[in-house]
Amino acid sequence: MSVRFSEDVVPLSDLKANPDKVIDRVQESHRPVLLTSHGRGVAVIQGLEDYEKTLEELRFVKAVAQGVMVSEVQGKVVDADEVHEWLASWGTDDEKDAPGSGQ
Repeated sequence: MSVRFSEDVVPLSDLKANPDKVIDRVQESHRPVLLTSHGRGVAVIQGLEDYEKTLEELRFVKAVAQGVMVSEVQGKVVDADEVHEWLASWGTDDEKDAPGSGQ
């Protein structure tokens, strides 16, 4: 998903006039749309599934970066199965602490 500024910029007035058209475009293209007011960006519209996927990917990247930093500082190695179990617990009532975090 990459933004195409030539296609993915919509004036706020267009959204007000044709909200269904803008939402359909976001859903079909799987790309966010930048809303503008007076030529300046004011908000972004993104499909819910794409937003949730982006959040999940961001959490994963942050977790990996955190794990790499902790591992380097503490000289620890974490079992891949522990990491998989930890990632699978995200967003559940039984969410686990990061492996090797000592919490």
